[in-house]
Amino acid sequence: MNKDIKLTVLSVQQAKQLLQTDCFIDDDIVLFDNFRDVPLPEENARMQCLFLALCTDGKANYTVDTKERSVAINDVIIVSEGQVLGDYLLSRDCNGIVIMLSYDFLRDIISDVHDISQIFLFSRAHPVFHLEDKEADTIKEYFYLIQSKVYAREHHFRKELVRSLMKSLIYDISNTIYQIQHLSTTKKTRAESIFTSFIKLVEQNFRSERRVGWYAEQLNITPKYLSESVKSVSKRRPNDWIDNYVTMEIRVMLKNSTMTIKDIAAQLHFANQSFLGKYFKEHVGMSPKEYRRS
Repeated sequence: MNKDIKLTVLSVQQAKQLLQTDCFIDDDIVLFDNFRDVPLPEENARMQCLFLALCTDGKANYTVDTKERSVAINDVIIVSEGQVLGDYLLSRDCNGIVIMLSYDFLRDIISDVHDISQIFLFSRAHPVFHLEDKEADTIKEYFYLIQSKVYAREHHFRKELVRSLMKSLIYDISNTIYQIQHLSTTKKTRAESIFTSFIKLVEQNFRSERRVGWYAEQLNITPKYLSESVKSVSKRRPNDWIDNYVTMEIRVMLKNSTMTIKDIAAQLHFANQSFLGKYFKEHVGMSPKEYRRS
């Protein structure tokens, strides 16, 4: 891609401001029950959120990372953070439902979802996949239930309830993905296999190991080859993935336990509380104490 071309970005914050919709929670999630209401920019845009949609009528064509994609009724669309969306062409009767999630909120939702690497890999390789009528109806039921809870601003546990419903929706979509994978005969590329193995290692060891070199050694490859493979598949560096897991674990501990910050630092093998504090602020934008109070 020409380096002189400046891409616009599409985020939850932008979507809710451009359309002035009130179906959102903070800058974490926004819902559209009419696909045509989504403020898609005229030029190519880089996603700063997860874009999850279900086509309910008509058809559409678009590109993800310059690759052409087609969508029809009962097709699910997944566009991940960092991917470039563009060249939209919608039929007159095209419609659908859309959920946009910030990646902080998504990571919070999937922090304990097993085999998330498989889901991520599938969505990268299959940004569009088809559902049977019953499966599509289930997605719609989730959507309208989540929408009703997003609108329930008087509900004291509104965000927690939406988080739980989104996790259930992701589990149901994941089950469909596993069924598709079971029937697929397509072999993984070398880079995809490395990425899958890397994520599994990170899931098992991030509490004690944050060195890319250590993970490369376990996989019997060089750190450079590991970095190139992970970045080619996920558009992120190995360090980004490791940091995501570590910061999410710290968030969970701060919000859901009475452990002191010193104890959290010890459990996650930081040299001391100060090191953890600097690390957390660098990646989250606030200190552990500020996050616990927020």
